[in-house]
Amino acid sequence: MISAIAEVLGRQPEIALFLVLAVGYAVGQIRFGPVQLGGICGTLIAALFVGQLGIRLDDSVKNVFFMLFIFALGYAGGPQFFANLDAKGLRLGLLCLVEVVVVLALVLAATVFLSLDQGTAAGLMAGAATESAVVGTATDAISKLALPLADIRQLQANVVTAYSITYVFGLIAIVIVTSQVFPLLLRVDLRAEADRLWKTMGGGGESLDAASATPEMVGRVFLVTVGRGRTVGELTAIFGGHASIERVMRRGQSLAVAPTLRLQAFDEVLAIGRRSVLVNVAELLGREFANTSAFDAVVETTEVVVNRREWFNRKLYELHELHDLGTPLPPGVQIVGLARDGNPMPLLHDMTLQRGDVLKLYGPVLDVARALPLIGDRVVASTHSNISYAAAGILLGVFIGSFSVKLGGIPFSLGTGGGALVTGLLFGWYQSKNPHRLSVPPEALALMKDLGLATFIACVGLASGPQALSLIKKFGIALPLVGVAIAVVPATISLFVGHRLLKLEAPVLLGAIAGQQCSTPALSAVQNAAGNATPLLGYTITYAISNVVLPLMGPLIVALAGLVAHGAK
Repeated sequence: MISAIAEVLGRQPEIALFLVLAVGYAVGQIRFGPVQLGGICGTLIAALFVGQLGIRLDDSVKNVFFMLFIFALGYAGGPQFFANLDAKGLRLGLLCLVEVVVVLALVLAATVFLSLDQGTAAGLMAGAATESAVVGTATDAISKLALPLADIRQLQANVVTAYSITYVFGLIAIVIVTSQVFPLLLRVDLRAEADRLWKTMGGGGESLDAASATPEMVGRVFLVTVGRGRTVGELTAIFGGHASIERVMRRGQSLAVAPTLRLQAFDEVLAIGRRSVLVNVAELLGREFANTSAFDAVVETTEVVVNRREWFNRKLYELHELHDLGTPLPPGVQIVGLARDGNPMPLLHDMTLQRGDVLKLYGPVLDVARALPLIGDRVVASTHSNISYAAAGILLGVFIGSFSVKLGGIPFSLGTGGGALVTGLLFGWYQSKNPHRLSVPPEALALMKDLGLATFIACVGLASGPQALSLIKKFGIALPLVGVAIAVVPATISLFVGHRLLKLEAPVLLGAIAGQQCSTPALSAVQNAAGNATPLLGYTITYAISNVVLPLMGPLIVALAGLVAHGAK
Protein backbone atom coordinates (compact mmCIF):
# COMPACT_ATOMS: atom_id res chain seq x y z
CA MET A 1 0.00 0.00 0.00
CA ILE A 2 2.72 2.47 1.03
CA SER A 3 4.84 1.52 -1.99
CA ALA A 4 1.89 2.18 -4.32
CA ILE A 5 1.31 5.61 -2.75
CA ALA A 6 5.03 6.38 -3.01
CA GLU A 7 5.00 5.41 -6.68
CA VAL A 8 2.06 7.71 -7.44
CA LEU A 9 3.58 10.64 -5.53
CA GLY A 10 6.96 10.02 -7.16
CA ARG A 11 5.44 10.26 -10.64
CA GLN A 12 3.45 13.37 -9.74
CA PRO A 13 5.25 15.19 -6.89
CA GLU A 14 2.84 18.13 -7.19
CA ILE A 15 0.24 15.87 -5.57
CA ALA A 16 2.60 15.44 -2.62
CA LEU A 17 2.97 19.21 -2.38
CA PHE A 18 -0.75 19.88 -2.04
CA LEU A 19 -1.17 16.86 0.25
CA VAL A 20 1.45 18.33 2.58
CA LEU A 21 -0.17 21.79 2.47
CA ALA A 22 -3.64 20.38 3.22
CA VAL A 23 -2.51 18.14 6.08
CA GLY A 24 -0.01 20.66 7.45
CA TYR A 25 -2.45 23.55 7.74
CA ALA A 26 -5.04 21.25 9.32
CA VAL A 27 -2.50 20.12 11.93
CA GLY A 28 -1.39 23.71 12.49
CA GLN A 29 -4.92 24.78 13.47
CA ILE A 30 -5.04 22.37 16.41
CA ARG A 31 -4.68 24.26 19.68
CA PHE A 32 -2.77 22.82 22.62
CA GLY A 33 -3.78 25.07 25.51
CA PRO A 34 -2.41 28.56 24.72
CA VAL A 35 -0.16 27.20 21.95
CA GLN A 36 -1.05 26.76 18.30
CA LEU A 37 1.68 25.55 15.93
CA GLY A 38 0.34 27.42 12.92
CA GLY A 39 0.19 26.40 9.29
CA ILE A 40 3.91 26.78 8.54
CA CYS A 41 5.15 24.52 11.34
CA GLY A 42 2.34 22.06 10.62
CA THR A 43 3.33 22.01 6.94
CA LEU A 44 6.95 21.33 7.83
CA ILE A 45 6.03 18.42 10.09
CA ALA A 46 3.78 16.93 7.40
CA ALA A 47 6.51 17.42 4.77
CA LEU A 48 9.12 15.64 6.89
CA PHE A 49 6.81 12.63 7.27
CA VAL A 50 5.87 12.46 3.57
CA GLY A 51 9.52 13.10 2.69
CA GLN A 52 10.41 9.69 4.15
CA LEU A 53 8.97 8.28 0.91
CA GLY A 54 11.75 9.96 -1.08
CA ILE A 55 9.51 12.54 -2.81
CA ARG A 56 11.31 15.59 -4.20
CA LEU A 57 10.24 18.68 -6.15
CA ASP A 58 12.40 20.67 -8.50
CA ASP A 59 14.50 23.35 -6.75
CA SER A 60 13.11 26.06 -9.05
CA VAL A 61 9.66 25.62 -7.44
CA LYS A 62 11.15 26.25 -4.01
CA ASN A 63 13.13 29.30 -5.17
CA VAL A 64 10.24 30.99 -6.97
CA PHE A 65 7.84 30.69 -4.07
CA PHE A 66 10.43 31.85 -1.57
CA MET A 67 11.05 35.01 -3.61
CA LEU A 68 7.30 35.68 -3.66
CA PHE A 69 7.15 35.28 0.12
CA ILE A 70 10.18 37.38 1.04
CA PHE A 71 9.24 40.24 -1.31
CA ALA A 72 5.67 40.30 0.08
CA LEU A 73 7.07 40.25 3.62
CA GLY A 74 9.15 43.34 2.93
CA TYR A 75 6.38 45.06 0.96
CA ALA A 76 3.86 44.65 3.78
CA GLY A 77 6.31 45.75 6.48
CA GLY A 78 8.07 48.55 4.61
CA PRO A 79 5.82 51.45 5.66
CA GLN A 80 6.04 50.65 9.36
CA PHE A 81 9.73 49.75 9.25
CA PHE A 82 10.68 53.18 7.92
CA ALA A 83 8.07 54.90 10.09
CA ASN A 84 9.75 53.45 13.17
CA LEU A 85 13.19 54.80 12.30
CA ASP A 86 12.64 57.71 14.67
CA ALA A 87 13.56 58.39 18.29
CA LYS A 88 10.70 56.36 19.77
CA GLY A 89 11.05 53.49 17.31
CA LEU A 90 14.81 53.26 17.76
CA ARG A 91 14.31 53.37 21.52
CA LEU A 92 12.19 50.22 21.39
CA GLY A 93 14.50 48.95 18.64
CA LEU A 94 17.06 48.44 21.41
CA LEU A 95 15.10 45.30 22.31
CA CYS A 96 15.50 44.05 18.74
CA LEU A 97 19.25 44.68 19.03
CA VAL A 98 19.27 42.58 22.20
CA GLU A 99 17.45 39.82 20.33
CA VAL A 100 19.88 39.75 17.41
CA VAL A 101 23.12 39.99 19.43
CA VAL A 102 22.16 37.48 22.11
CA VAL A 103 20.70 34.96 19.67
CA LEU A 104 23.81 35.13 17.47
CA ALA A 105 26.08 34.71 20.50
CA LEU A 106 24.11 31.75 21.86
CA VAL A 107 23.93 30.00 18.48
CA LEU A 108 27.67 30.41 17.95
CA ALA A 109 28.34 29.10 21.46
CA ALA A 110 26.14 26.06 20.72
CA THR A 111 28.02 25.62 17.44
CA VAL A 112 31.29 25.29 19.36
CA PHE A 113 30.11 23.12 22.27
CA LEU A 114 27.83 20.82 20.25
CA SER A 115 29.99 20.82 17.08
CA LEU A 116 27.09 21.99 14.92
CA ASP A 117 27.41 22.31 11.17
CA GLN A 118 26.31 25.49 9.38
CA GLY A 119 22.90 24.11 8.46
CA THR A 120 22.04 22.94 11.97
CA ALA A 121 23.22 26.26 13.44
CA ALA A 122 21.04 28.25 11.04
CA GLY A 123 18.03 26.02 11.70
CA LEU A 124 18.59 26.38 15.44
CA MET A 125 18.51 30.17 15.08
CA ALA A 126 15.40 30.15 12.89
CA GLY A 127 13.47 27.81 15.17
CA ALA A 128 14.46 29.23 18.55
CA ALA A 129 13.82 32.80 17.32
CA THR A 130 10.53 31.55 15.74
CA GLU A 131 11.37 33.37 12.49
CA SER A 132 10.53 31.10 9.54
CA ALA A 133 12.03 33.48 6.98
CA VAL A 134 15.54 32.68 8.31
CA VAL A 135 15.11 29.16 6.91
CA GLY A 136 14.84 30.63 3.42
CA THR A 137 17.68 33.13 3.62
CA ALA A 138 19.98 30.57 5.27
CA THR A 139 19.29 27.78 2.73
CA ASP A 140 19.82 30.33 -0.04
CA ALA A 141 23.20 31.26 1.46
CA ILE A 142 24.17 27.59 1.82
CA SER A 143 23.43 26.99 -1.86
CA LYS A 144 26.22 29.43 -2.71
CA LEU A 145 28.90 27.69 -0.62
CA ALA A 146 31.85 26.13 -2.47
CA LEU A 147 30.86 22.58 -1.50
CA PRO A 148 29.80 19.42 -3.38
CA LEU A 149 26.11 19.27 -4.21
CA ALA A 150 25.53 16.37 -1.82
CA ASP A 151 27.02 18.33 1.09
CA ILE A 152 24.93 21.40 0.25
CA ARG A 153 21.75 19.34 0.24
CA GLN A 154 22.70 17.77 3.56
CA LEU A 155 23.29 21.18 5.15
CA GLN A 156 19.99 22.50 3.77
CA ALA A 157 18.23 19.44 5.16
CA ASN A 158 19.80 20.12 8.55
CA VAL A 159 18.44 23.69 8.47
CA VAL A 160 14.91 22.40 8.10
CA THR A 161 15.21 19.58 10.63
CA ALA A 162 16.83 21.75 13.31
CA TYR A 163 14.17 24.40 12.69
CA SER A 164 11.32 21.91 13.05
CA ILE A 165 12.72 20.58 16.35
CA THR A 166 13.51 23.90 17.99
CA TYR A 167 10.55 25.92 16.68
CA VAL A 168 7.98 23.99 18.71
CA PHE A 169 9.96 24.30 21.94
CA GLY A 170 10.92 27.93 21.29
CA LEU A 171 7.30 28.84 20.57
CA ILE A 172 5.96 27.17 23.71
CA ALA A 173 8.70 28.77 25.82
CA ILE A 174 8.16 32.34 24.59
CA VAL A 175 4.37 32.06 24.95
CA ILE A 176 4.63 30.86 28.55
CA VAL A 177 7.31 33.28 29.75
CA THR A 178 5.77 36.42 28.23
CA SER A 179 2.23 35.77 29.44
CA GLN A 180 2.81 33.90 32.72
CA VAL A 181 6.38 34.11 34.05
CA PHE A 182 7.42 37.68 33.23
CA PRO A 183 4.44 39.35 34.97
CA LEU A 184 5.48 37.45 38.13
CA LEU A 185 9.09 38.64 37.76
CA LEU A 186 7.85 42.21 37.34
CA ARG A 187 5.61 41.73 40.40
CA VAL A 188 2.64 43.32 38.69
CA ASP A 189 -0.99 42.45 38.13
CA LEU A 190 -0.87 42.56 34.33
CA ARG A 191 -4.62 42.92 33.90
CA ALA A 192 -4.77 45.81 36.38
CA GLU A 193 -1.77 47.51 34.75
CA ALA A 194 -3.29 47.15 31.29
CA ASP A 195 -6.62 48.52 32.51
CA ARG A 196 -4.88 51.50 34.14
CA LEU A 197 -2.89 52.24 30.97
CA TRP A 198 -6.04 51.91 28.85
CA LYS A 199 -7.90 54.47 30.95
CA THR A 200 -4.88 56.79 31.21
CA MET A 201 -4.74 56.96 27.41
CA GLY A 202 -8.40 57.85 27.18
CA GLY A 203 -9.92 54.41 26.63
CA GLY A 204 -13.51 53.74 27.53
CA GLY A 205 -15.03 50.82 29.26
CA GLU A 206 -14.72 48.49 26.29
CA SER A 207 -11.53 47.05 24.86
CA LEU A 208 -10.56 46.82 21.22
CA ASP A 209 -11.84 43.27 20.97
CA ALA A 210 -15.23 43.90 22.59
CA ALA A 211 -18.08 42.88 20.33
CA SER A 212 -21.45 44.53 20.08
CA ALA A 213 -24.70 43.42 18.53
CA THR A 214 -25.48 47.03 17.55
CA PRO A 215 -23.53 49.39 15.26
CA GLU A 216 -21.05 51.77 16.86
CA MET A 217 -21.92 54.73 14.57
CA VAL A 218 -25.55 55.72 14.10
CA GLY A 219 -27.77 58.56 12.90
CA ARG A 220 -30.91 59.53 14.80
CA VAL A 221 -33.67 62.15 14.39
CA PHE A 222 -35.13 64.01 17.38
CA LEU A 223 -38.15 66.31 17.77
CA VAL A 224 -37.03 69.29 19.86
CA THR A 225 -39.08 69.95 23.01
CA VAL A 226 -36.92 70.11 26.16
CA GLY A 227 -33.95 71.28 24.07
CA ARG A 228 -35.53 74.49 22.79
CA GLY A 229 -33.23 77.46 23.30
CA ARG A 230 -30.03 75.43 23.09
CA THR A 231 -27.53 76.30 20.36
CA VAL A 232 -25.80 73.82 18.06
CA GLY A 233 -22.47 74.89 19.57
CA GLU A 234 -23.65 74.02 23.10
CA LEU A 235 -24.73 70.57 21.97
CA THR A 236 -21.45 69.98 20.11
CA ALA A 237 -19.54 70.78 23.29
CA ILE A 238 -21.72 68.37 25.29
CA PHE A 239 -21.10 65.65 22.71
CA GLY A 240 -17.35 66.06 23.27
CA GLY A 241 -16.48 65.50 19.63
CA HIS A 242 -18.20 62.08 19.53
CA ALA A 243 -21.34 63.25 17.73
CA SER A 244 -22.57 66.23 15.75
CA ILE A 245 -25.73 67.97 14.55
CA GLU A 246 -25.87 67.47 10.78
CA ARG A 247 -29.32 68.74 9.77
CA VAL A 248 -32.02 70.94 11.28
CA MET A 249 -35.51 71.15 9.73
CA ARG A 250 -37.93 73.92 10.80
CA ARG A 251 -41.47 73.84 9.43
CA GLY A 252 -40.31 71.77 6.45
CA GLN A 253 -37.33 74.02 5.61
CA SER A 254 -33.70 72.95 5.97
CA LEU A 255 -31.61 75.47 7.96
CA ALA A 256 -27.93 76.24 7.61
CA VAL A 257 -26.24 74.46 10.54
CA ALA A 258 -23.88 76.76 12.45
CA PRO A 259 -22.67 76.85 16.08
CA THR A 260 -24.83 79.91 16.74
CA LEU A 261 -28.07 78.36 15.44
CA ARG A 262 -30.59 78.30 18.33
CA LEU A 263 -33.13 75.50 18.32
CA GLN A 264 -36.85 76.16 18.60
CA ALA A 265 -39.68 73.94 19.73
CA PHE A 266 -40.69 71.27 17.21
CA ASP A 267 -37.48 71.58 15.18
CA GLU A 268 -36.44 68.24 13.69
CA VAL A 269 -32.75 67.50 14.31
CA LEU A 270 -30.54 64.85 12.71
CA ALA A 271 -27.60 63.84 14.93
CA ILE A 272 -24.82 61.52 13.75
CA GLY A 273 -22.16 59.97 15.94
CA ARG A 274 -21.32 57.25 18.41
CA ARG A 275 -24.21 55.18 19.68
CA SER A 276 -23.00 55.48 23.30
CA VAL A 277 -23.39 59.29 23.08
CA LEU A 278 -26.63 59.51 21.08
CA VAL A 279 -28.48 57.06 23.31
CA ASN A 280 -28.97 59.84 25.88
CA VAL A 281 -29.60 62.75 23.49
CA ALA A 282 -33.38 62.49 23.90
CA GLU A 283 -32.95 63.87 27.41
CA LEU A 284 -31.27 66.98 25.93
CA LEU A 285 -33.51 67.59 22.89
CA GLY A 286 -36.73 65.65 23.00
CA ARG A 287 -38.18 62.37 21.87
CA GLU A 288 -36.74 60.41 18.98
CA PHE A 289 -39.06 59.69 16.07
CA ALA A 290 -38.88 57.29 13.17
CA ASN A 291 -40.09 59.47 10.27
CA THR A 292 -36.81 60.36 8.56
CA SER A 293 -38.18 61.00 5.07
CA ALA A 294 -37.16 64.68 5.20
CA PHE A 295 -33.54 63.81 5.91
CA ASP A 296 -31.55 62.66 2.93
CA ALA A 297 -28.08 62.97 4.45
CA VAL A 298 -25.65 60.37 3.07
CA VAL A 299 -22.82 59.09 5.27
CA GLU A 300 -19.81 56.99 4.35
CA THR A 301 -16.97 55.09 5.95
CA THR A 302 -13.57 55.43 4.31
CA GLU A 303 -9.90 54.90 5.14
CA VAL A 304 -7.08 57.42 4.92
CA VAL A 305 -3.34 56.86 5.33
CA VAL A 306 -1.55 59.35 7.61
CA ASN A 307 1.21 60.85 5.48
CA ARG A 308 1.02 64.57 6.27
CA ARG A 309 4.22 65.29 8.18
CA GLU A 310 2.57 67.69 10.64
CA TRP A 311 0.59 64.82 12.19
CA PHE A 312 3.51 62.44 12.78
CA ASN A 313 3.98 61.73 16.52
CA ARG A 314 0.88 63.78 17.39
CA LYS A 315 -1.96 62.55 19.60
CA LEU A 316 -5.18 61.26 18.11
CA TYR A 317 -7.34 63.81 19.94
CA GLU A 318 -5.42 66.69 18.31
CA LEU A 319 -7.13 65.93 15.01
CA HIS A 320 -10.30 67.49 16.43
CA GLU A 321 -8.66 70.54 18.01
CA LEU A 322 -7.87 73.98 16.58
CA HIS A 323 -4.14 74.66 16.93
CA ASP A 324 -1.05 75.70 15.01
CA LEU A 325 -1.05 72.49 12.95
CA GLY A 326 -3.94 73.64 10.83
CA THR A 327 -7.70 73.23 10.48
CA PRO A 328 -9.26 70.50 12.66
CA LEU A 329 -11.45 67.80 11.20
CA PRO A 330 -15.05 68.80 10.50
CA PRO A 331 -17.14 68.11 13.62
CA GLY A 332 -19.31 65.63 11.74
CA VAL A 333 -16.36 63.33 11.00
CA GLN A 334 -15.67 60.57 13.52
CA ILE A 335 -12.55 58.40 13.75
CA VAL A 336 -13.89 54.87 14.19
CA GLY A 337 -10.78 52.78 13.56
CA LEU A 338 -6.98 52.83 13.53
CA ALA A 339 -4.72 50.21 11.96
CA ARG A 340 -0.92 50.03 12.09
CA ASP A 341 1.01 47.57 9.95
CA GLY A 342 -2.23 45.65 9.41
CA ASN A 343 -2.96 45.38 13.14
CA PRO A 344 -6.08 47.04 14.60
CA MET A 345 -4.87 49.40 17.33
CA PRO A 346 -6.65 50.63 20.46
CA LEU A 347 -8.64 53.75 19.60
CA LEU A 348 -7.42 55.74 22.59
CA HIS A 349 -7.53 59.48 23.23
CA ASP A 350 -3.74 59.69 23.74
CA MET A 351 -2.74 57.33 20.92
CA THR A 352 0.34 58.69 19.11
CA LEU A 353 -0.03 58.77 15.33
CA GLN A 354 2.74 57.42 13.11
CA ARG A 355 3.48 57.72 9.43
CA GLY A 356 1.61 55.02 7.56
CA ASP A 357 -1.19 54.63 10.12
CA VAL A 358 -4.57 54.01 8.51
CA LEU A 359 -7.53 55.84 10.02
CA LYS A 360 -11.13 54.81 9.35
CA LEU A 361 -13.38 57.88 9.09
CA TYR A 362 -17.16 57.98 9.37
CA GLY A 363 -19.42 60.92 8.57
CA PRO A 364 -21.37 62.80 5.91
CA VAL A 365 -19.87 62.47 2.44
CA LEU A 366 -19.00 66.15 2.07
CA ASP A 367 -17.41 66.36 5.53
CA VAL A 368 -15.33 63.25 4.92
CA ALA A 369 -14.17 64.67 1.58
CA ARG A 370 -12.98 67.84 3.37
CA ALA A 371 -11.24 65.79 6.08
CA LEU A 372 -9.20 63.53 3.80
CA PRO A 373 -6.63 66.09 2.53
CA LEU A 374 -6.10 67.34 6.09
CA ILE A 375 -4.72 63.91 7.10
CA GLY A 376 -3.29 62.28 4.02
CA ASP A 377 -4.51 60.28 1.04
CA ARG A 378 -7.59 58.12 0.68
CA VAL A 379 -6.81 54.41 0.70
CA VAL A 380 -8.04 53.17 -2.64
CA ALA A 381 -9.62 49.75 -2.18
CA SER A 382 -8.74 47.68 -5.21
CA THR A 383 -8.79 43.97 -5.94
CA HIS A 384 -6.43 44.35 -8.89
CA SER A 385 -2.75 43.53 -8.36
CA ASN A 386 -0.08 45.39 -10.29
CA ILE A 387 1.93 42.32 -11.30
CA SER A 388 4.41 44.44 -13.25
CA TYR A 389 5.27 46.43 -10.12
CA ALA A 390 5.76 43.31 -7.97
CA ALA A 391 7.78 41.49 -10.63
CA ALA A 392 10.06 44.51 -11.14
CA GLY A 393 10.70 44.59 -7.38
CA ILE A 394 11.60 40.90 -7.23
CA LEU A 395 13.82 41.21 -10.31
CA LEU A 396 15.70 44.13 -8.78
CA GLY A 397 16.03 42.21 -5.52
CA VAL A 398 17.61 39.21 -7.26
CA PHE A 399 20.07 41.56 -8.96
CA ILE A 400 21.03 43.23 -5.66
CA GLY A 401 21.36 39.87 -3.93
CA SER A 402 23.89 38.67 -6.48
CA PHE A 403 26.56 41.06 -5.17
CA SER A 404 28.99 39.91 -2.48
CA VAL A 405 31.33 41.81 -0.15
CA LYS A 406 33.86 40.65 2.43
CA LEU A 407 33.34 41.62 6.06
CA GLY A 408 36.38 40.74 8.15
CA GLY A 409 37.49 38.30 5.50
CA ILE A 410 34.08 36.57 5.44
CA PRO A 411 32.25 36.73 2.09
CA PHE A 412 28.78 38.11 2.78
CA SER A 413 25.89 38.45 0.38
CA LEU A 414 22.24 39.35 0.86
CA GLY A 415 21.38 36.54 -1.50
CA THR A 416 18.17 36.22 -3.44
CA GLY A 417 16.07 36.36 -0.28
CA GLY A 418 17.81 39.32 1.32
CA GLY A 419 17.78 41.30 -1.91
CA ALA A 420 14.07 40.69 -2.47
CA LEU A 421 13.40 41.65 1.15
CA VAL A 422 15.21 44.98 0.75
CA THR A 423 13.42 45.87 -2.49
CA GLY A 424 10.13 44.78 -0.95
CA LEU A 425 10.73 47.27 1.88
CA LEU A 426 11.44 50.08 -0.56
CA PHE A 427 8.56 49.28 -2.91
CA GLY A 428 6.14 48.94 0.01
CA TRP A 429 7.32 52.26 1.46
CA TYR A 430 6.84 53.98 -1.91
CA GLN A 431 3.35 52.49 -2.16
CA SER A 432 2.45 53.89 1.26
CA LYS A 433 3.53 57.34 0.13
CA ASN A 434 1.44 57.03 -3.04
CA PRO A 435 -1.62 54.94 -2.09
CA HIS A 436 -3.51 56.04 -5.19
CA ARG A 437 -0.89 54.73 -7.63
CA LEU A 438 0.75 51.36 -8.23
CA SER A 439 -0.52 48.79 -5.78
CA VAL A 440 -0.57 45.23 -4.56
CA PRO A 441 -3.69 44.86 -2.37
CA PRO A 442 -3.27 43.61 1.21
CA GLU A 443 -5.25 40.47 0.42
CA ALA A 444 -2.90 39.63 -2.46
CA LEU A 445 0.13 40.26 -0.22
CA ALA A 446 -1.30 37.95 2.43
CA LEU A 447 -1.75 35.19 -0.16
CA MET A 448 1.78 35.75 -1.51
CA LYS A 449 3.23 35.48 2.00
CA ASP A 450 1.22 32.47 3.14
CA LEU A 451 1.38 30.45 -0.06
CA GLY A 452 4.98 31.44 -0.79
CA LEU A 453 6.36 30.45 2.60
CA ALA A 454 4.19 27.35 2.96
CA THR A 455 5.23 26.02 -0.48
CA PHE A 456 8.89 26.79 0.18
CA ILE A 457 8.75 25.01 3.55
CA ALA A 458 6.93 22.05 1.98
CA CYS A 459 9.61 21.73 -0.73
CA VAL A 460 12.56 21.80 1.65
CA GLY A 461 10.73 19.54 4.11
CA LEU A 462 10.09 16.92 1.44
CA ALA A 463 13.75 17.05 0.36
CA SER A 464 14.95 16.81 3.97
CA GLY A 465 12.76 13.92 5.07
CA PRO A 466 15.28 11.10 4.60
CA GLN A 467 18.02 12.95 6.54
CA ALA A 468 15.79 14.19 9.38
CA LEU A 469 15.96 11.09 11.54
CA SER A 470 19.75 10.97 11.53
CA LEU A 471 20.01 14.54 12.88
CA ILE A 472 17.44 13.82 15.58
CA LYS A 473 19.36 10.70 16.66
CA LYS A 474 22.65 12.61 16.69
CA PHE A 475 21.64 15.43 19.03
CA GLY A 476 18.66 14.00 20.88
CA ILE A 477 17.33 16.29 23.61
CA ALA A 478 20.20 18.77 23.24
CA LEU A 479 18.66 20.79 20.41
CA PRO A 480 15.26 21.32 22.10
CA LEU A 481 16.95 22.43 25.32
CA VAL A 482 19.24 24.86 23.50
CA GLY A 483 16.24 26.10 21.54
CA VAL A 484 14.40 26.94 24.76
CA ALA A 485 17.46 28.78 26.08
CA ILE A 486 17.85 30.81 22.87
CA ALA A 487 14.18 31.80 23.04
CA VAL A 488 14.12 32.68 26.76
CA VAL A 489 17.54 34.30 27.43
CA PRO A 490 17.25 37.30 25.03
CA ALA A 491 13.63 37.81 26.14
CA THR A 492 14.73 37.89 29.78
CA ILE A 493 17.51 40.39 29.05
CA SER A 494 14.99 42.55 27.16
CA LEU A 495 12.68 42.36 30.17
CA PHE A 496 15.44 43.86 32.34
CA VAL A 497 16.40 46.48 29.73
CA GLY A 498 12.80 47.52 29.07
CA HIS A 499 11.84 47.69 32.75
CA ARG A 500 14.98 49.22 34.26
CA LEU A 501 16.40 51.34 31.45
CA LEU A 502 13.50 52.21 29.15
CA LYS A 503 10.92 52.40 31.97
CA LEU A 504 8.20 50.82 29.83
CA GLU A 505 4.78 49.96 31.20
CA ALA A 506 4.38 46.21 31.73
CA PRO A 507 1.76 45.59 28.95
CA VAL A 508 3.79 47.59 26.41
CA LEU A 509 7.03 45.85 27.40
CA LEU A 510 5.60 42.34 27.16
CA GLY A 511 4.05 43.16 23.79
CA ALA A 512 7.42 44.51 22.61
CA ILE A 513 9.16 41.29 23.69
CA ALA A 514 6.62 39.24 21.73
CA GLY A 515 7.32 41.54 18.77
CA GLN A 516 11.11 41.22 18.95
CA GLN A 517 10.55 37.45 18.72
CA CYS A 518 8.10 37.95 15.79
CA SER A 519 5.69 35.74 17.73
CA THR A 520 2.01 36.41 17.09
CA PRO A 521 0.96 33.52 19.40
CA ALA A 522 2.94 35.17 22.22
CA LEU A 523 1.15 38.47 21.53
CA SER A 524 -2.23 36.72 21.66
CA ALA A 525 -1.32 35.13 24.99
CA VAL A 526 -0.16 38.47 26.43
CA GLN A 527 -3.32 40.22 25.23
CA ASN A 528 -5.48 37.52 26.80
CA ALA A 529 -3.61 37.93 30.08
CA ALA A 530 -3.84 41.75 29.87
CA GLY A 531 -7.52 41.79 28.98
CA ASN A 532 -7.18 44.52 26.34
CA ALA A 533 -5.09 45.54 23.33
CA THR A 534 -2.47 47.74 25.04
CA PRO A 535 0.37 45.21 24.37
CA LEU A 536 -0.03 46.10 20.68
CA LEU A 537 1.52 49.50 21.43
CA GLY A 538 4.90 47.82 21.89
CA TYR A 539 4.44 44.86 19.56
CA THR A 540 3.98 46.71 16.28
CA ILE A 541 7.29 48.60 16.55
CA THR A 542 9.57 45.71 17.50
CA TYR A 543 7.78 43.32 15.14
CA ALA A 544 8.28 45.67 12.19
CA ILE A 545 12.03 45.93 12.93
CA SER A 546 12.73 42.29 13.83
CA ASN A 547 10.70 41.02 10.89
CA VAL A 548 13.22 42.75 8.62
CA VAL A 549 16.45 42.32 10.57
CA LEU A 550 16.16 38.65 11.60
CA PRO A 551 15.81 37.25 8.04
CA LEU A 552 18.98 39.13 7.09
CA MET A 553 20.78 37.16 9.81
CA GLY A 554 20.41 33.93 7.80
CA PRO A 555 23.43 34.50 5.53
CA LEU A 556 25.38 35.96 8.47
CA ILE A 557 24.90 32.94 10.75
CA VAL A 558 25.89 30.61 7.91
CA ALA A 559 29.11 32.57 7.38
CA LEU A 560 29.92 32.93 11.10
CA ALA A 561 29.09 29.32 11.94
CA GLY A 562 31.38 28.18 9.13
CA LEU A 563 34.17 30.38 10.48
CA VAL A 564 33.68 29.17 14.07
CA ALA A 565 33.48 25.52 13.03
CA HIS A 566 36.65 25.91 10.94
CA GLY A 567 38.50 27.61 13.82
CA ALA A 568 37.45 24.89 16.27
CA LYS A 569 39.09 22.15 14.17
